[in-house]
Amino acid sequence: MFGWSDIPTFVISLGIILPIVAFIHESGHFVSTYLFGGKMKFVFGRGKLLFKRGDFEIRRVYFLDAWTQLEKLDINNRWTHAIIYLSGAFFNILSVVIVNTLIHLDILPADLFFYQFGYFSLYFVFFSLLPVEFGEGQPSDGKAFIDVIRYGTEKGPIK
Repeated sequence: MFGWSDIPTFVISLGIILPIVAFIHESGHFVSTYLFGGKMKFVFGRGKLLFKRGDFEIRRVYFLDAWTQLEKLDINNRWTHAIIYLSGAFFNILSVVIVNTLIHLDILPADLFFYQFGYFSLYFVFFSLLPVEFGEGQPSDGKAFIDVIRYGTEKGPIK
């Protein structure tokens, strides 16, 4: 049962773990874009702008959302776009494998923090690869991947 003693754990989950998982996911898109000679805007959160450096922004409600917007790509074909769409989920899965390996090697403790990290990471993988439209023409990574393989097109920000 959820009680008052669980509030600090909830705040840590919402304010620290979820943003770390979102950052890892969007970093996957960012790194793969960079590898293909591309440029990408990286926005972390929603609301009023708190910090901006180049194409990286942090917004006031930093834990609510994160997204990247592809601006240019030197190696520009359906396969590079497909890899970019899948790389967010790949980074999340890779991070879970790394954390679990470090726990099994007794380098990290088997702690609730890391359990929640794994849970949120797998949540991100599942919902990012679920082929749905989020509205306003914004596809999930899975839907964008299917569209780019099927039609050779790219739509909207990479979530």
